[in-house]
Amino acid sequence: MKVCTDACILGAAANLNGAERILDIGTGTGLLALMAAQRNASASIQAVEIDAAAAAQASQNAQASPWAKRLGIYAGSLAEFAATCPAPYDHILCNPPFFRHSLRSPDTARTIARHTAADTLTFAELVTFAGRHLVADGGLTVLLPPTEMLAFEQEAHRAGLYPTTRLVVRHRPCSKPLRHITEFGFAPQASRTRELAIHDADSEAYSDAFINLLRDFYLAF
Repeated sequence: MKVCTDACILGAAANLNGAERILDIGTGTGLLALMAAQRNASASIQAVEIDAAAAAQASQNAQASPWAKRLGIYAGSLAEFAATCPAPYDHILCNPPFFRHSLRSPDTARTIARHTAADTLTFAELVTFAGRHLVADGGLTVLLPPTEMLAFEQEAHRAGLYPTTRLVVRHRPCSKPLRHITEFGFAPQASRTRELAIHDADSEAYSDAFINLLRDFYLAF
């Protein structure tokens, strides 16, 4: 799972303004961590990845980037990383595994990236970590399909985290929602919802909103 459109949207849309310490959980090959480093000129970014091969590639990508001095990659589980007692973060990003009950791929690495499991990363583990390792006014931004996001919100509520903003991502205007990108914080409040259509209504062309959001990251734009 190297690069996908919804992860790029997450990396570009997350509100990282003023964040000095950012954590990417389940970084894969480092996409979100690299996007965060590009967007925040002074931020320190750490990333965690349980798959050893992906973590090695993320480390290579970080070292080859202009932001190598501000990027750190931890190869291991979130539980192992938590045991290192990291300092609190201003923002945590995560594109977590979300297929909880569906048929698993024969590709083990793909299964780890896409399916929740007791030995990889569960929603409960993610929100518990965020509840313990975010600063008081920090944010956790997560990307999930709508149904899975409802389950995640229930887990987040148990950890004292509440939705503050939601970006509804659609293939075209008025089509079925594909993903929700939701930011959580510690203060209960009415959440604000925005919409993003990847394509125009009557063509396969990218929408102006999508182009404007990803302009700094897609070479084609």
